[in-house]
Amino acid sequence: MLSRRIVVDSGAIAIEDFACRHPPGRGGAVEPTTRHALVFVRRGCFIRSANGVESLLDPTLAYCMNPGEEERFDHPRSNGDDCTTIALDPVLVASLWGGEETLPSGPLPVPPQLDVAHRLLLAAGRKGADPKQLIELAITLAGATLEQVDPRRVAAGRPATAHARRRLVDGARELLAAEPGCPLPRLARTLAVSPHHLSRIFHAATGQTISRHRMRLRARAALERLADGEDNLARLAADVGFADQSHLCRVLRAETGQPPSALRQAIGHPQPRPRSPAHAGALTR
Repeated sequence: MLSRRIVVDSGAIAIEDFACRHPPGRGGAVEPTTRHALVFVRRGCFIRSANGVESLLDPTLAYCMNPGEEERFDHPRSNGDDCTTIALDPVLVASLWGGEETLPSGPLPVPPQLDVAHRLLLAAGRKGADPKQLIELAITLAGATLEQVDPRRVAAGRPATAHARRRLVDGARELLAAEPGCPLPRLARTLAVSPHHLSRIFHAATGQTISRHRMRLRARAALERLADGEDNLARLAADVGFADQSHLCRVLRAETGQPPSALRQAIGHPQPRPRSPAHAGALTR
């Protein structure tokens, strides 16, 4: 039996949690894959046959899928296995893999720090993290894993000078100031850079992730509305891009140490009362 839970799906990238509970033995009929994906093994082991090549996979390894590959999965043990899949569209694959739309074949090593990053990604999804944060984490993980195979290919197109990197970060900040909800893949396409590199360079230059910067921009927009006297928190949360009112309250408390009600009282100013026609006329005489 195979079960799947979708953690997030943006179209360009999807994160899925798979649990396989097949009995030991040879897998079923060989079927061609239909998408690009990077698969991390969390538990158990199995044998993957792809285009006639067998690979034993366990939690120290990951593997890639490419459209059209014929796969079969055999299970030498009875305990099953669990995997996390990061599915990528062809444009995103090419941006991560030096312009090439075919991911590497064969097992990929997963050192301890990447295994922890993979598990933190899944844990963040279980806890209901912002989808754009999950997408940024997944792209960073995918790029770092592919670097284990060919760092020069992954580095292709990365800005080479400090000036170019600063210009790239400033361009990202400018776009996010205009549209805080712009997802990382589209942001990177607009700036003509790999999303993996953009995420890395932005963090190195600012000390925070793009998703964190995005959230801080939303918090600033919420503070501006509170200063103007906004008292409908549900409407405010929806208008500035938070998931709901409780999400808005959590972020503002984390950013400022105070709840929205206290912030409104501290920084708000009363709306000017409309003048009566008689009063307005008196001022003109």
